[in-house]
Amino acid sequence: MNVLGRGVPFRSLRARITLLATLLAAGVSLVLLWLAWRLVGDAVAAVPQMPPGTSVRVDGVDVDASALAEHLRDQARQRVLLVGAVAFCCVVGAAAILAWTLTSRVLLPLREITATARRLSVESMGERIGGLRSRDELAELATTFDEMLDRLQAAFEAQRHFVANASHELRTPLAVIRTELEVTLADEEADASELRRMGEVVRDATHRAEQLVGSLLLLARTDGAGVAVREPVDLAAVVGSAWRAVADEAGQRRLRTEFHTGQAVVTGDPALLERVAGNLLENAVRHNVDGGWIEVHTQAGQRWCVLRVRSSGGLIDPVTVTELFEPFRRSGIARTARSGAGLGLSIVRAAVQAHEGTVTAEPVVGGGLTVTVHLPAAH
Repeated sequence: MNVLGRGVPFRSLRARITLLATLLAAGVSLVLLWLAWRLVGDAVAAVPQMPPGTSVRVDGVDVDASALAEHLRDQARQRVLLVGAVAFCCVVGAAAILAWTLTSRVLLPLREITATARRLSVESMGERIGGLRSRDELAELATTFDEMLDRLQAAFEAQRHFVANASHELRTPLAVIRTELEVTLADEEADASELRRMGEVVRDATHRAEQLVGSLLLLARTDGAGVAVREPVDLAAVVGSAWRAVADEAGQRRLRTEFHTGQAVVTGDPALLERVAGNLLENAVRHNVDGGWIEVHTQAGQRWCVLRVRSSGGLIDPVTVTELFEPFRRSGIARTARSGAGLGLSIVRAAVQAHEGTVTAEPVVGGGLTVTVHLPAAH
């Protein structure tokens, strides 16, 4: 592609604008020249004619009046054509020069935008066009381009951070497996019980890696994508199904539970909505304190259905609550913790946004977290 004077000259934007302006000036000049030629001819023809056979003396020579009038008409038209041709060439030349010069100045901001776009790469995403001297559409284009670069830079940084955290999370179970294998293989006196213990450790680490990969795949499929399946789903039924998966663990930790689950029907993917409820309940159980409490509410409204999960737990800084929805963030737990991968709330947010809903979180006074999901009610 030839842009701004590069490559074939008449394919550049500057040359095309100049050619268009020149052709327009030439067309207008030709029309004006033709009108002048017609007007002069009509003006001469409108002069009162002498009677036929009348002679007129010109420079001592008798000339027929009709022949003299025709000669004057032709002379006037030729002079108009001659002067008009000179004026036509001057106007067309001036239009071409002005168009070429002014187009260069007008397209200067576009050159700056193009040059910045050519210099950009993943390593130099911090460069921006900045404010232009003009306040026209090109300045608006430059502002839009800078805003797009800001979003791209944020996306690249988030991607780097995500890949680094995912690599760290995957490396942890692999390191556990490798260490157990090396220690056991180095022990020549390892018996069946030692091998069984190693097998259990490897199984747990493999299970954790499998859960992490599954969560990453679910997040990748859900984040930024729409919902493929849409059917009526009762949030109360979804909560009941999700609770059965963590009820035993909640009983072992002696957690008190309160369920206020009224019927709340939404339209969406049952599997994704059950994953939303399951992740919220799993977080409420696993990030709770022994002997704590959990409250679950579902409620239907005219426009929105609400799913709210409140639970006790550790103290959470209100400033960092929104960061819990970022991948690999846990409330008060190091990233290398073995309980979960830190993707639960990230998957919840992606699934809720795919259903055109919203999700918010706020800390509970004294410790704990409240997560509220709003989903469009089914009609």
